[in-house]
Amino acid sequence: MSDILLTPAEAQALWLSLKIGFAGALLSLPFGLLVAWLLSRKDFPGKFALDLIVHLPLVMPPVVTGYLLLLTFGSRGLLGEWMQETLGLTIAFNWKGAALAAAIMGFPLLVRALRLSFDAVDRKLEQAARTLGATQWDVFRSVTLPLIMPGLLTGLLLAFARGLGEFGATITFVANIPGETQTLPIALYSALQSPGGEIRALRLLVLSVALAIGALAASEIFAARMRRRIFGAGTERTT
Repeated sequence: MSDILLTPAEAQALWLSLKIGFAGALLSLPFGLLVAWLLSRKDFPGKFALDLIVHLPLVMPPVVTGYLLLLTFGSRGLLGEWMQETLGLTIAFNWKGAALAAAIMGFPLLVRALRLSFDAVDRKLEQAARTLGATQWDVFRSVTLPLIMPGLLTGLLLAFARGLGEFGATITFVANIPGETQTLPIALYSALQSPGGEIRALRLLVLSVALAIGALAASEIFAARMRRRIFGAGTERTT
C-alpha cells in the first residue's frame, strides 16, 4: 500500500507543479489577450516578426529558452541584476522563475487559441455596438470578451497543462531545488537518476499523465459549455 502513496516530497512536487502552472497561465493571460488582439485585428510593420517571436518557444529547444531566461533574469542578467538591486526581486532559482518559464512556454498555445477566437467573432456585432454609442472598451467587455470566452478558457487550460509538463526551460533557469523548484517532471527525472527509484518514478509518471489528461479534458468541457451558453444548446462543435 505504501508503494502507491505519495511521499511528502512527491506531494510537495505536485503542489509546486499546480501552483507554478496556475501562476504561469495567469501571468501570460493579459499579454496573451493583447498580442492575440493585435495579431487578429491590426496590420502594422513588424507583425510577421511578432508572430514568429510569439511562436518561437514551440520550436526552440526548451533548454535554449531557459538559458535565455537565465541571461536575462539571472543575478547578473540584463534585467535580473537591476530587479534585484532596485526592487529586491529575485527571479532565478525560485518558484517565481519557474512560473515565468511556464508562462513563456505556454504563451504560444494561449495566443493561438485566443487569436482563432478573435478571428471568429462577427465584426458586425462589434460595429453595431459602436453605432449605439458604446466605447471600444465597452464593446470589448460586453460583446467581444463573452464571444471569445471558449477560446480563452481553452487557451488558459492548455497553457496550464504545458506549464505542468515543462522541464527543460525550468531546470536550466531555476535548477532542481526540492521544495522550491522541483516540479513533477523534475522530480520524475531525479527519481530516474536515483538507484531504486523506479517505483517512485512510476507513481510520478501516472500522476503526471493523469493531470495532463485532466487539464485537456477540462479545456474541452469548459469550451463546449461556453459555446452552448453563448450560441445555444444546438451548437455543434466543428473541427
